[in-house]
Amino acid sequence: MGRAEVRKAQQQRGARRAPSGRAQGTEGSGSTGKRTGIRRFFTWKKILGTFFGLALLGMGALVALYFYVEEPDPNKQALQQSNVYKYSDGTIMASKGKVNREILAIDKIPMDVQEAFIAIENKSFRNDQGVDFKGLARGLWNTATGRGKAGGSTITQQYVKNYYLTQDQTASRKLKELVISLKVDQRMKKPEILAGYLNTSYFGRGAYGIQAAAQAYYGVDVGQLTLEQGAYLATLVQAPSQYDWSTASDDTKKRIMIRYNATFVNMVENGKLDEAKRQTLKFAEPIPPQPPMGMDGQKGYLVQAAEAELNAQGVERKLIDAGGWTFTLNIDPKKQEALEKAVQDELESKLDRKDTKGKPQDQSVQAGATSVDPKTGAIVAMYGGTSLKDHWSSNALRKDYQPGSTFKPIVLASALENGAKTQDGKPITPNALYDGTSKRPVVGSDIPFAPQNQEDRNFGTPMMTVQEATNFSVNSVYAQMIVDVEPRNVKKTALALGMKDREGWPEDKPAMSLGTMSANTVEMAGVYATFDNHGKKVTPTIIKKAEHKDREVAPAQPVGSQAISRKTADTVTKVLTGVVNDEGGSGNKVRSSAYEAAGKTGTTENNVSGWFSGFTPELVTVVAIFGEEPVTAKQVTLTGTAGLGRLGGSSFPASIWKAYTLAVLKGNAGKFQLSEAEMGAVQTPSRSASPTPSTSPSSSSPTASTSPTQSPTTSPSPTATKTAPTSPAPTTTTSPSPTATKTGGPKPPDPPLVPER
Repeated sequence: MGRAEVRKAQQQRGARRAPSGRAQGTEGSGSTGKRTGIRRFFTWKKILGTFFGLALLGMGALVALYFYVEEPDPNKQALQQSNVYKYSDGTIMASKGKVNREILAIDKIPMDVQEAFIAIENKSFRNDQGVDFKGLARGLWNTATGRGKAGGSTITQQYVKNYYLTQDQTASRKLKELVISLKVDQRMKKPEILAGYLNTSYFGRGAYGIQAAAQAYYGVDVGQLTLEQGAYLATLVQAPSQYDWSTASDDTKKRIMIRYNATFVNMVENGKLDEAKRQTLKFAEPIPPQPPMGMDGQKGYLVQAAEAELNAQGVERKLIDAGGWTFTLNIDPKKQEALEKAVQDELESKLDRKDTKGKPQDQSVQAGATSVDPKTGAIVAMYGGTSLKDHWSSNALRKDYQPGSTFKPIVLASALENGAKTQDGKPITPNALYDGTSKRPVVGSDIPFAPQNQEDRNFGTPMMTVQEATNFSVNSVYAQMIVDVEPRNVKKTALALGMKDREGWPEDKPAMSLGTMSANTVEMAGVYATFDNHGKKVTPTIIKKAEHKDREVAPAQPVGSQAISRKTADTVTKVLTGVVNDEGGSGNKVRSSAYEAAGKTGTTENNVSGWFSGFTPELVTVVAIFGEEPVTAKQVTLTGTAGLGRLGGSSFPASIWKAYTLAVLKGNAGKFQLSEAEMGAVQTPSRSASPTPSTSPSSSSPTASTSPTQSPTTSPSPTATKTAPTSPAPTTTTSPSPTATKTGGPKPPDPPLVPER
């Protein structure tokens, strides 16, 4: 049998045995026959072909996705920022906004802090294309198999997730993240991406972004972070709620230290840290969690003042509320603390605010104050009220009360500036003579006015100087003076000094001399600061610097040109030193050997407010108290507050002013430089010095006064000062006239609690 036949016979036998063998054999029997059933689909060639086909399909899908998926708009939360408010020394005062975040440029973040985040989060960040495909595959597998959240994200991917997408851990979101990351890496520079990542990451404790994190965990701005502190924040960002050192368990702290030390090891491997230095680094333990930097105490009022000033500069409310601002205020934290303590010690500690029935006036008292550096115009301290929860609007800014007699120095300034003369043709100077009889009708006005002096007291026998009238705040003298100057001229001077022309300001009424227009403590502080600054206009400002990454606001110019001449300003200042130094002066309560001071008290109609505006060469401070019914907000009298009688500027406001000024100056006060002050020649009364008053009835005081030279008085009238003639003048009083004081001013009889209006 030939070979061909043998082979044919073998094949025939094999074919006959095949059915039996399949029936009896098992898998893996070593049969060399053809594959049958499902096995025929799993050849190596087919498997490899399928793999490469799917790979090509996947690559095609990625390419399609790359062109299909566009960069979306940023999510709203990623853009939300808080506004940060700082004291003048740079310390954080408050943060306000829905999201505690302050977006910074990358150059504001220390380089070694940047490198710490790169080392632990994405070592290849500076060289990759925005995506780590190995890490991505591992993350997708973990997500698909339920083994936890996807990992392996680069810094670029985390930035994209925070800035454009959501925190959902889904395959579709991950694919979008991948595509957008590739596009972002092509479009943006690495420093920009890193800044975006650091500004959008959540660090726990309500802190979004590294600036808020630096403040929350170390109480500093990001620029002050050390490498060790930055390394902890880089450690923290992986699991903020777990890795907060203050609440972490012992096991968690061990994990924190492993990741913390790995940061330095990776920095060494990246060539960003010397091994020798690494050995010296120690863990920077964060501070305990702090309460939110809110609007407690005076902070809310200071924020109100800052935002009001911005509004006045033309910055719209919506731009402020959008966040992202860093405001550095002129507020000196030490002076602010001293002002708050002065109010507490001199006013609040003496009130019973809990007894709403027995002491209703104690519930009605509101205090406000503004303190200004006259050389710079900076508002260095401000008091707005007990707290926002008790009184929402700031008492320092309120404009619904009149300044009272603190307006009188403006009348004098206008008289000096305009070269005004009395009714008998003599120049109005501090030594000019006026009749101080209470209810004396003014002369020369079309509008009748005969104001009553405090306690209806008569001054002048028969005449008194302007200096004396200022010391004792004599209404009848200043009512006549404003007529002599003309009210419209006084208004011009007031506006030039910084007061605001609000609706209802009287243009021609003599009553304006008593401060019948509205004003706030900031305005009056500006007026008195202008006197203190030798006539150069001072506009008090609370904002030292306003910064925002998208816009700029030019700082205000608080000190301007001459509003009034130096001669006028210095003369007014010298007169106001008499108010403080004269033993009978209305401002005598603030006198101290620790400083040289000038000032003026003020008490308004029906005793609804009391003011003290005072200054030293270094500091101008205006303190006011207001009577406000807590429920209706109606103006009510202060009389009876703290169990006392009538209250005015010489009561609580003067006490607060003195306590504060002593605390902040601490014996370092200077002397006024008043070389240009001109008190004027000593005048003698003439027969026409006290002209016949108008017989027209007064709208404010229907009782007509008798002739000033014949008017009886129930208390002795002060005699002339050393600068005035000392010849005796007749008086019908039965009590002897008081003698001159050490400062040259006459001492009136024992005054009531507030010897001025």
